[in-house]
Amino acid sequence: MILDIINKKRLGKELSYKELDYFFNGYLEGRVKDYQMSSLLMAICINGMEDEEIYALTKIFIDSGDVLDLSFIPGIKVDKHSTGGVGDKTTLIIAPIVSSLGVPVVKMSGRGLGYTGGTIDKLESIPGFRINLSDEEVMMQAQDIGVVVTGQTASLAPMDKLIYALRDVTGTVSSIPLIATSIMSKKIASGADKILIDIKVGKGALLQTKKDANKLSSLMKKIGSFYNREVRTIISDMNAPLGRCIGNSLEVLEAIDLLKGKIKTGNLYNLCIDLASEMVCMAKDISKWDAAELVRETIENGSAYNKFLELVNSQNGDIKGITVSKKTKKIRAKKSGILEKIDALELGKLSVDLGAGRKSKEDEIDYSVGIKLNKTVGDIINKGDVLCTLYYNDSYGSIDLDKIFSIK
Repeated sequence: MILDIINKKRLGKELSYKELDYFFNGYLEGRVKDYQMSSLLMAICINGMEDEEIYALTKIFIDSGDVLDLSFIPGIKVDKHSTGGVGDKTTLIIAPIVSSLGVPVVKMSGRGLGYTGGTIDKLESIPGFRINLSDEEVMMQAQDIGVVVTGQTASLAPMDKLIYALRDVTGTVSSIPLIATSIMSKKIASGADKILIDIKVGKGALLQTKKDANKLSSLMKKIGSFYNREVRTIISDMNAPLGRCIGNSLEVLEAIDLLKGKIKTGNLYNLCIDLASEMVCMAKDISKWDAAELVRETIENGSAYNKFLELVNSQNGDIKGITVSKKTKKIRAKKSGILEKIDALELGKLSVDLGAGRKSKEDEIDYSVGIKLNKTVGDIINKGDVLCTLYYNDSYGSIDLDKIFSIK
């Protein structure tokens, strides 16, 4: 039956709930092997899924574990998810911002997929930070301080956790049905009342075209409606990296700088204001304009940063212990001109080569390595200017400057 199901999807036919349940639960229980699941995932990636298949698979993922009940916490709980991008550290910033405004945030995050970094990997660069909280600890912390950012608890959508790791190393991360199923099963199981999805599109994202981004947006809204959840989406650009830092410790330090009010311009700042405002708007039923005023104010008066410290302390983290590699290499411009493009995908690949991401699911991440951009799109460049600084430990290999930076 395992081979029949693989072949059926390989031929582009619709799978029944019973067939999907048999195959995916078989994988969870060890009866279906990695190579067999990889084959089905690739067939799904190539041939897609019908809406009914996606609703079925989302239910199978949700039913593989528990569902958190956060109804005992007053107020509307709004969750946010990003489809992943190079340099995307928005969760570290907007969770404390939104929570500091009295909106509870309970965020179950994942690890990196492909060349895109994962929130949990970034948080683990903070020494001592606990990312594996139990359901009871999640609910207690949510009640005590109004914000939790943790990995999936063992009992929450365990199917997704297993499939997520396999997708990362089998070239199946960009499948729209699998992205939608993964995100929405976690969001619904996490107990949120309303959900905001940041859909990244561009060279440094899982989705390469606006058409695919719109398709995913529509699909997740359909799933949300099926489960009686309001889902809103923001489609954001990921052709250039988000912010100036790529790599786990470096990105946490950049998030801290923004929360401290040291960063007030750029694509990272603008997107964080947009996302946080949308979440506050959804939760408080106020205009997005009024929500944005509150968001900027909570950064300016230090409340957002203080909430970040509460979050880190509650999960036993020590931000004073964050380290970056002392080995650095400055990459200089070979010519003068205007910096017209920074290729997010190439920088994502370079960060993985440095050790900031995984090439296989068994790989260990080096939290101290990464890339810091010294210039941004639109800057005037003189020959010899430092374009970026590499932080490395073992080696940094060869770098094709023309692939990463376009100077004209």
